[in-house]
Amino acid sequence: MTKLLGVIAIAAVAFAVAPAQAAKHAMGGCSSANLEKTETAIEAMPDGDSKLVAQKEIASAQDSMLNGKMGACGMHLNKAMHATMGK
Repeated sequence: MTKLLGVIAIAAVAFAVAPAQAAKHAMGGCSSANLEKTETAIEAMPDGDSKLVAQKEIASAQDSMLNGKMGACGMHLNKAMHATMGK
C-alpha cells in the first residue's frame, strides 16, 4: 500500500512540473520578450486564416501568462509561432 502511495505521489509531482518545463523549453519559454517577437511576426503576416489563428493564440498566451499558467502560455505561444511560419 505504501509503495502505491509513493508511486502516486511521484506521478502527481511529474504531472505538476511537466507543463512548466514545457513552457520553458517551447520557443524559449513564455516571456514578454517572446510574446513581443511573436506579435511583431503576426503583424507582418498577410491577412487570412493563419493570421486570425495566430492572433487568437497570442491572445490566449497573454491571458494565460497574466493568470500564471505558464504551461498553457507556452503552448499557445508555440501555436502562434507555428501559425506565423505556416503561410
